[in-house]
Amino acid sequence: MDSEKLKLQIGSNIASYRKRAGLTQAGLAERINYSDKAVSKWERGESMPDVTTLVQLAEQFDITVNDLVVDPNELPGNPGTLEKAMTQVSEKALKRKADKRIILKLSSILVWFVALLLYVLLSSFDIGTGWNWVFFFYAIPVNCIVLLSLRSAWHDFRWNKLLISGIVWGSLLSIYVTASFWKINLWKIFLLGVLGQLAIFLWFRMFRPMKETAGKDEADHG
Repeated sequence: MDSEKLKLQIGSNIASYRKRAGLTQAGLAERINYSDKAVSKWERGESMPDVTTLVQLAEQFDITVNDLVVDPNELPGNPGTLEKAMTQVSEKALKRKADKRIILKLSSILVWFVALLLYVLLSSFDIGTGWNWVFFFYAIPVNCIVLLSLRSAWHDFRWNKLLISGIVWGSLLSIYVTASFWKINLWKIFLLGVLGQLAIFLWFRMFRPMKETAGKDEADHG
């Protein structure tokens, strides 16, 4: 199978499984963190998703990567060289995905380990008695920053809204707790968090209507 036929076949399969799952192009795009225009190009055979994305699509449709590659109307037989290669690569991609999850968990553990280490050291030397546990509050925004940086580097933006919110509220909470040790009441600082949360909501909401409208138009023509 040449590359052009492969693109058309994969595009046809994506469209078929998407409609079977009751998803619009925009809905599918949001689930796998792509634009609806990219999904539209795949389904028209103008471009082809990479192997990692094929694995994501297969997971969304609860099928194998091989199901996205082969012609469903062909009689079953021995898998060809292409299908074997795709299966091997998809297995490696799944392993890399599992490795990323481990990295995220280890990174979080490291952040909280540092916070606990500082608490134990200061407590052991009777330094900062009564306020040394504030490090655990600062660990919240730091942990969110670490996770946001890693996921952004991997082009995984699904948790950005939650992580950015965690950075904002965690930072404000840390400042409030720190100020309370100096007998300073900074409860009004949380008003900044309300405005910040509203800005975060509007920022992520700004692009959704455009994607959904474009996706519905593509679905009507599809």
